[in-house]
Amino acid sequence: MKTVLAIETSCDETAAVIINSARQVLAHEIFSQTEHKGYGGVIPEVASRLHMEHLSDLIKSAINKSNLSFYDLDAIAATSGPGLIGGLIVGTMMAKAIAHVIQKPFIAVNHLEAHALVIRLLYEVKFPFLVLLISGGHCQFLIVRDVGKYIKLGGTLDDSLGEAFDKIAKVLGLDYPGGPLIEKLAQRGDCKRFKLPRAMVKYSGCNFSFSGIKTAVKNLVQKLDMNEQDICDICASFQECVSDILLDRVKNAIVMAESLNIKISNFVIAGGVAANNFLRKKLKKYIVLNIFFPPSNLCTDNAIMVGWTGIERLKKNYIDSLNFMPKPKWELENY
Repeated sequence: MKTVLAIETSCDETAAVIINSARQVLAHEIFSQTEHKGYGGVIPEVASRLHMEHLSDLIKSAINKSNLSFYDLDAIAATSGPGLIGGLIVGTMMAKAIAHVIQKPFIAVNHLEAHALVIRLLYEVKFPFLVLLISGGHCQFLIVRDVGKYIKLGGTLDDSLGEAFDKIAKVLGLDYPGGPLIEKLAQRGDCKRFKLPRAMVKYSGCNFSFSGIKTAVKNLVQKLDMNEQDICDICASFQECVSDILLDRVKNAIVMAESLNIKISNFVIAGGVAANNFLRKKLKKYIVLNIFFPPSNLCTDNAIMVGWTGIERLKKNYIDSLNFMPKPKWELENY
């Protein structure tokens, strides 16, 4: 059995986990940086400072709660990209320092791979499988052929889906982060009232475009004498629009996989936006594949997914040099 300490500092969550290959999470410590709410988005410099302030204590707490010592660990993993460079440096350098002191392997984890693979901590999802990764920074389809082996089928041409949620929330005067608030208000709204543009729908391929929806919502806000019901109806119409786009793109992704002679039976939706219950229900209803969602706490950024990916890579003996430098941009195809 292998045991890994893993660190997550790619954006605005500071986290550390002790996890083993028996799928046991021995300790998971997380600090959520609520300071960013007042700014309407993540401030990189503030995030980096908060990572530095809290990471050491989180690691110490995780070690204590696991009843292990550093020398009981088999490897140290850290999110090393993509993400905000300041946070990546804090986490990666801490992981490399610990690995050097205890003379154990260092594993640089790609944040996107962590989202893609965490489902295998919970279910026996066999390779190959299809992943739709929808988060604040990314929106793409991937075929996961194995650990470290990916084919990107398509991505966004402008905003990620998480960005679209946050930007539309801002247009509506809602707080950051916007996703949970839009989902909550949409429950009281009429999803048929406003016809928002379904960009790329009916076109071939798996690419996305969400900038047109933001513009359409901005135009609505300027035309309407906005009241609470208008906001709820816009939120509901936006979620309905997004679900239609995702369903159309999923169908194309399945066709593209078949054209590559890759038989897909399992479909994973991961990333922060995958926590949206409306989208979950809509996709479950209409997708014919075996569909898997991580629980909500594993959709948003966390160290558990980083630790599990560290376990998966350690099993393959995918070890990284202590000279490895964090990568703010890091496509899985180049992993």
